[in-house]
Amino acid sequence: MKKSNQIQSVDVSASAVPERVSVAMSEIAENMSEGLLALAVGAGLQVMAALMEADVTALAGPKGRHDQARTAVRHGRERGSVTLGGRRVPVTRPRVRAADGTGELAVASYELFSSTEILGRLAMEKMLAGLSTRRYPVGLEPVGVQITEKATATSKSAVSRRFVAMTETALAELLSRDLSGLDLVALMIDGVHFAESCCVVALGIDIEGTKHPLALVEGSTENATLVTELLVDLRERGLDVTRPMLVGLDGSKALRKAVLDVLDHPVIQRCQLHKVRNVKDHLPQRLRTTVGRRMTDAYHAGSALEAEAALLGLAKELDRTHPSAAASLREGLDETLTVLRLGVPPTLARTLRSTNCIESMISVCREHAGNVKRWRDGQMALRWCAAGMVEAGKQFRRVNGHLHLPALRAALEREVAEHVVPVVHNDQVSAA
Repeated sequence: MKKSNQIQSVDVSASAVPERVSVAMSEIAENMSEGLLALAVGAGLQVMAALMEADVTALAGPKGRHDQARTAVRHGRERGSVTLGGRRVPVTRPRVRAADGTGELAVASYELFSSTEILGRLAMEKMLAGLSTRRYPVGLEPVGVQITEKATATSKSAVSRRFVAMTETALAELLSRDLSGLDLVALMIDGVHFAESCCVVALGIDIEGTKHPLALVEGSTENATLVTELLVDLRERGLDVTRPMLVGLDGSKALRKAVLDVLDHPVIQRCQLHKVRNVKDHLPQRLRTTVGRRMTDAYHAGSALEAEAALLGLAKELDRTHPSAAASLREGLDETLTVLRLGVPPTLARTLRSTNCIESMISVCREHAGNVKRWRDGQMALRWCAAGMVEAGKQFRRVNGHLHLPALRAALEREVAEHVVPVVHNDQVSAA
């Protein structure tokens, strides 16, 4: 019968754990001068060797005792490596073969310690924290001079390969996540530029106030085709677009058009902060503070009618001296007052009156990508942006005023019921 060299996998959780392990202090005494961590690493490698030997004994029986019923035999040793503190450290590992010659058996403890998954996670965490591939070894834990000199997998290219693999995984998981279980009350969409690439990203807020990074697409500009592709993808992944939803936008016409084309009952809230900035950009420096304060005060009025009256009054004052500022103020004014018209309480309105939520997520993406000097292509932009979105998601807290979200859902349903029109989708995504 032909013998096989293929290693048969085993459950690594089934590793044999001895009750006691003796550590030869004479072998690690020289590590004491390098600190407690280096000493612990030396002891840990001895413990690992004892665990591997215990696994071999569990498979092949005690050494020197012949057993005709055994199912495995010792098969010598060979060079291997394990993961330690962000490195690969060379070790000598035992080998075990099936007694019937069908192949080599895995040693559970070695399989556990030799896994490279933690290397990828560590590379991703350190690079997203701003450590470059060139300086990656500097950020590793001190494990002793002897081990450091023999360690591998810390070169610039090795770290880069692991980071690319991990960010590809993060991107794939983000874009394949099932959204059918999400009950979104609010959706925010915005764009972020990385060199020549523009990534349009989406953030959702569910009925319990939890924020969810949803998806992203890449293109050259923030255009309607790109945003439509994003929204269609959300729908195809199970997001319920038939229920009324508050959609926060920064005022982009491309975003607005795509939202109206794809979603059944969107209720748009234009970002009030963007509106104030846009109006101030049309004014001389001496008037910007005063006009900005008056607009902010109006947006915090007790009702939409009161706010609209104050803002239209301001626009009328600006008509004669600064007509472009007045026109900018009037443009899309009604959509900047949506949270007031819906009667959203101030604690929740603070979150929904602007696009700060999604811009905060975008700022995390930009911060993590701050060390990138050369953007090779759009796929690289997608990977970095997705990794940043995932990291931002780990920092999210529930929105302020989340207890008012069921009331917002009811207000959205009333708003839509008063303006019911047949839903006709125009969401064909261009193949280009």
